[in-house]
Amino acid sequence: MLCNLQLFFQTSAHVEMRKFGLGNGLLQMSRAAHPNITAVVGPPVASRATLPLLIFLALLFIFIKLSQKKSTLPGPSFCLGIGPLVSYGRFLWMGIGKACNYYNAKYGEIVRVWIHGEETLIISRSSAVNHVMKKGHYIARFGNKHALQCIGMNENGIIFNNNPSIWKQTRPYFAKALTGPGLQKTLAASVVSTRSHLEKLLGGNQTTACVDILLFLRAITLDISNRLFLRVPLHEGEIVAKIQKYFDTWQTLLLKPDIFFKFKWMYKKYEEAAQELQDAVEGLLLKKQQELREAEKLQDISDFATDLIFAQTHGELTADNVRQSMLEILIAGPDTMSVTIYFMLMLIAQHPEVEKEIMEEIHTVTGEREVQNSDLQQLKTLENFINESMRYQPVVDITMRKALKDDVIDGFLVKKGTNIILNLGRMHKDQFFLKPNEFSLENFAQNVPHRYFQPFGCGPRSCVGKYVAMVMMKGILVTMLKHYTVHAHNGKAPHSVKHNNDLSFQPNEAHGPLQMVFTLRKRTEA
Repeated sequence: MLCNLQLFFQTSAHVEMRKFGLGNGLLQMSRAAHPNITAVVGPPVASRATLPLLIFLALLFIFIKLSQKKSTLPGPSFCLGIGPLVSYGRFLWMGIGKACNYYNAKYGEIVRVWIHGEETLIISRSSAVNHVMKKGHYIARFGNKHALQCIGMNENGIIFNNNPSIWKQTRPYFAKALTGPGLQKTLAASVVSTRSHLEKLLGGNQTTACVDILLFLRAITLDISNRLFLRVPLHEGEIVAKIQKYFDTWQTLLLKPDIFFKFKWMYKKYEEAAQELQDAVEGLLLKKQQELREAEKLQDISDFATDLIFAQTHGELTADNVRQSMLEILIAGPDTMSVTIYFMLMLIAQHPEVEKEIMEEIHTVTGEREVQNSDLQQLKTLENFINESMRYQPVVDITMRKALKDDVIDGFLVKKGTNIILNLGRMHKDQFFLKPNEFSLENFAQNVPHRYFQPFGCGPRSCVGKYVAMVMMKGILVTMLKHYTVHAHNGKAPHSVKHNNDLSFQPNEAHGPLQMVFTLRKRTEA
């Protein structure tokens, strides 16, 4: 009986080892170490000590082969739950963008970490980034639900709305406002607003002014948004200040643990900051409703706000969704557009040869008049400059998604519910570019395939305002540069200014305003 059982285990082990490519080599090694082992097909006289060894080796080999069949995601070790705590802590401590760069630099282009105890992938490989962007089952975002409720984004608006059905219902209102007639009006609104603010800045006989550049750009971009989408009187300074507090709240709370929201005293100031802007937007919508009631012809005042108000009246959108949608279209300029243009002005000040090339093109295309829609396609150097600025010094360098079903990304299994962070800023430093780590217009001397450059994303959840954003940037830059030269106060370069890299890449304003000097151009320079 014992001999038969021993023969069975020896024969089974031999079969499994042959199945996984082990062959007779291991058995021959075992016989060399244990001369008493006979061939498994011969008389079963092997020693009792050899049997457990053979079984162990066979099972070990099977385990190794099976493990090799599954792709293992690189990243920190789980290590009894310590890994998830450390990686989550790093995001809270360093900020989202900086933590993503740390993990991609350490582990590669696709990394597995944990946020809130949930498996999270950080991706900077262009093929994987494009896969996620183009697939419809990655249209959801992730973030702490209590945080999103606090700032009004939970199932409202489109920026961080993680309810796909409500997001799909809301997005068409943005698409309508940001394309077609709205897009055609953008350039004129940008030129008029920029000129108006410049005249206020340098009134009288002044030829030079030192400017709080971010405050100045935020006021311009807010005014342009109001001219296009709302069209009611507002106090720019107050709204801009409220937008900054709102953004700080959004960035601070997004990844906070649930326990943070158990104590009112911990998040009360952030809740109040978010509510201030929400109340201000509610007041602006009430003004708009009053104008609609008093208007003789609705087509004269029809715009994004009008469409939202009518949608609420017809039961298509909730009051909260209308308020949040209006809030989001107003904050986009002061939040990211203004910082993007700030970096562009800093780069122009640092690269006079680029400024000269841009100015020659502007003078050739527009002459003495203001820029017009028909000119935009001819401003190739300016467009290359804008693209290279967004590549080299991105403001929105990450985007956050959630997998709505199981998938495979570049050979790695991704389970439903997995968080995804696309590290676009790092992807844009890809070796595809001639000088990936330098600011150079040569990087866009030839057409760049979309898979390598995605400042606005692509696919179903790409930035709905990408075309308006490009027109606004061109309008503001051409209008400023035609009439003024700019340089950093005290000769500061972009890399010498302290930054925060969290939800977006922003200059640190904690130590006071960032200043630039505007000087009226001489007629020969214009």
